Amino acid sequence: MSDQERGAAATADGAPIAPEAAGEPGRGTRLFRSGRASGPGPGWLRGHRWLAELAVLAGFVAAGVLATWPRATYLAGSLPMGIDQSQYVWSMWWTAHQLVHLGNPWHTAYLAAPAGIPLGYDTLMPLLGVVMAPVTLLFGPSASYSLLAIVMPGLACYAMYRLARLWLPGWIGPVAAGAFYGLSGMVAFQDWKHIHTAAGCVFLPLAMAAAIRLRRDATIRRGVMLGLVIGAALLVDQEFAVLAAVLAALVLLPWLLRQGGRAQWLAVAAGAVTALVVAAGQLIAMAQEAAAAGSVAPSAGNYIKYSAQLPGLFAPSPRLALYGATWLGSIYSAHAPGDAIATFGLTLTALAVLGLVVSWRRRSARLLGLLWLGSALLALGPQLYVGGHRFVPLAQHWRGLAVSLLMPYTWLIRLPGLLSFREADRLALLGLVGAALLAGAAVEWLRQHARPVLIAAVVLGALEAGWPGSPNVGTMPSTLRAVDHPIAADRSNSVVVDVPFGIVGIPREYGNAPSPLALVLATADGHPRAVSYGPLAVSSTVRRIRSHAFYTGLVTVRFGQPVSPAQLAAARQDLRTLHIGWVLVWQRRWMQEVRVHTVGDYDYAAIGRYLRQTGFHLDYQADGVMVYRP
Repeated sequence: MSDQERGAAATADGAPIAPEAAGEPGRGTRLFRSGRASGPGPGWLRGHRWLAELAVLAGFVAAGVLATWPRATYLAGSLPMGIDQSQYVWSMWWTAHQLVHLGNPWHTAYLAAPAGIPLGYDTLMPLLGVVMAPVTLLFGPSASYSLLAIVMPGLACYAMYRLARLWLPGWIGPVAAGAFYGLSGMVAFQDWKHIHTAAGCVFLPLAMAAAIRLRRDATIRRGVMLGLVIGAALLVDQEFAVLAAVLAALVLLPWLLRQGGRAQWLAVAAGAVTALVVAAGQLIAMAQEAAAAGSVAPSAGNYIKYSAQLPGLFAPSPRLALYGATWLGSIYSAHAPGDAIATFGLTLTALAVLGLVVSWRRRSARLLGLLWLGSALLALGPQLYVGGHRFVPLAQHWRGLAVSLLMPYTWLIRLPGLLSFREADRLALLGLVGAALLAGAAVEWLRQHARPVLIAAVVLGALEAGWPGSPNVGTMPSTLRAVDHPIAADRSNSVVVDVPFGIVGIPREYGNAPSPLALVLATADGHPRAVSYGPLAVSSTVRRIRSHAFYTGLVTVRFGQPVSPAQLAAARQDLRTLHIGWVLVWQRRWMQEVRVHTVGDYDYAAIGRYLRQTGFHLDYQADGVMVYRP
């Protein structure tokens, strides 16, 4: 390496890069170089570290707002239409409610009333619920959820930027790595659809950075910091906490096996203990729920439905179609386009390849390339789809599904505890960590050797960045005051029954999914709900709900099926024990984007007749909702 190249690879404040980081076979074992004390950016900002960091964070948040526009406008009182969104809103409210009342957030009697449900496997995000509790209590849970969605891409950018500064010189490369990560279409789509997954993406680079710092400085303090990150991840998204732990293990295990002494093992043990302590409540709730639910496995078809395809995984972002490049945007295809975007994008792919080439002499770069491509291979699922054609080499039948023994994902889901990891395409987000870091290295190289190419890459990357929301998903209001005001004024804490009625989850399902607005209104009126929607429906909950004759009759008549006089008498008798004060019958306009494929066949006349026969009367009607009272 020449003196000129060494100078170009120097840090912003003049500190040299470790030999291995500069491409030479140094004696040290650091995968990433030492961090810098000064702040990023040009000129006077370098001497003002915290001001510079705040400027970078603010820039990332602003970029995230633009990349997910019009998501920020929803803060005015709208929500994306969908049951997932209403579930996040309810979770914000429930966590704040339990925090104020010093209650257990991992179980509720306010859903599936009177049975109640455990929330250990729910998308509860208790950590974020606690952090956002002041906003929830002052402005409502919809505002909390919308604010989280606004800032989450920027936080993901900043987390990756902090990781990249451990590896790349200067500040332009780390900023580029952060942008390619947090503003990617994959993360932006999850920010619209699954906020807990987008939040989980923040913890991947945080965990990797904490593990690298622990490897560099094997102290108890560093171990505790890593444990805090993993434990916090468990309180946000359990699947991504597993991925964060995998990233940390990939960094630490080779180091421990080669030169781990007492101090190193103690530091790692401190991290493990800290993670267990921080997430103890979540882990206990999950263990209790798993014991109550028994063996839970997704439908075998989900392993295929939520897997990536080739060449889609490396295709241009479908967002390009919005700018008129329909032929480019149409290259990407997916089994479930409404659930995720599983593509790194053409610009990021090209830059990651370039970054791998120009950094090939660095062992860490080769490992990052392995992380990127290995995760991409896992994201393809148990079968290989290329250009719409299915290939199942070395096929084997497993749980009624043809799987390929050559696909790594086939073996991953057979590991203990990973059977429920049904979304193979989300593993591409793990590979995004490696791809973004390599892209940052490419940007740094282009800055020094080919600035016109760099400008073109920035423009193309900006065109592929972000996601504006799925065009077929509408909006719903964060409140229906005309419908909910009388219920909120009722302080009896009576149960509200929403029709369509059902307890929905895996593997149990009874009835049909409720209207998305049912849970949103529950946060405004504070009444328990008879419906429930979540990732796991415990058998005991479903069994208790089905034991009530009134609910059984409500499910029976939904498609016009007759109810016998004896069943009606049993339902009227059962109502004396249920403390139901309100029944909300939601019309078809509020049933979009939920798993109620037969809602068009609902016999609303039969439902109204059943309610009248069991002692209810129509009290009022507003905003497409008929409200019955006993």
